[in-house]
Amino acid sequence: MSRVVPMNNQRVPLGIKLLSAFFAIGAVICLITIIALLFPGGPLEPIWRLNPDAHTAFQQIGRWSILLMFVVGLACASAAIGLATRARWGRQLALGILIVNLIVDLLNAFARHDLRTLIGLPIGGAMIAYLLIARR
Repeated sequence: MSRVVPMNNQRVPLGIKLLSAFFAIGAVICLITIIALLFPGGPLEPIWRLNPDAHTAFQQIGRWSILLMFVVGLACASAAIGLATRARWGRQLALGILIVNLIVDLLNAFARHDLRTLIGLPIGGAMIAYLLIARR
């Protein structure tokens, strides 16, 4: 059985593999969301029970929400590929995505008085710390 060898011929650390999978899952979630937005009332409609606030927010944004999710999904897919191949840009993109997510979580906590979003701070912070200190 052959295995994929990273571009720089080093073994990919488990943490990087997990982060790559995290971003790949994020890309898949974006794709599912796009399909649910394109076909309201369709077979994916029950996913909105998981996060009804997101559904409401997407409805307020309108069709732009599809573009937003496409951009986020593309960024996540790119970060997953970049991390998996240990490309420098992949690490930088992943850091950028995580930093933006932390800022958005903070804004949501204070602007919407939704303290549940604060759970993402230590998790995202740990991911950022790992990417900053992990061996290149």
